[in-house]
Amino acid sequence: MIGLDTNVLVRYIAQDDPGQAAAATALIESLSADTPGFVTLVSAVELVWVLKACYGASRDSIAEVLETLLRTKELIVERNDVVWQALRRYRDTQADFADCLIERCAHAAGCEYVVTFDRMAVRDAGMRLIGQGHPPLQSSPP
Repeated sequence: MIGLDTNVLVRYIAQDDPGQAAAATALIESLSADTPGFVTLVSAVELVWVLKACYGASRDSIAEVLETLLRTKELIVERNDVVWQALRRYRDTQADFADCLIERCAHAAGCEYVVTFDRMAVRDAGMRLIGQGHPPLQSSPP
């Protein structure tokens, strides 16, 4: 198994730099179920950001890319089950993918909820506004 940096995924998907796209394509197409590529959570979040910010990709296009990564047997996506959950929420709301993933990772880790100052993350990603609906943190005695 080998790790795939975000820029390798971007070059493979965008095919916008002939030399790098060819190298990324050759590498990714050489992967197999026995020798897969590994995509970290950080690379998944960066990929979404790059596709949206740099390439103007639509939410639907981004969701399709993520789904393809998750379904590709030659790739292992870190915390695959959690990424699927985040992707479903991303498809069903207007939340940022990163917010969906943060909330789902925290949930999977056993967190009761995630607090934020971001009202859109509260509305769409299932987080709670800080200061509302949770007790203040207790400090330990010195």
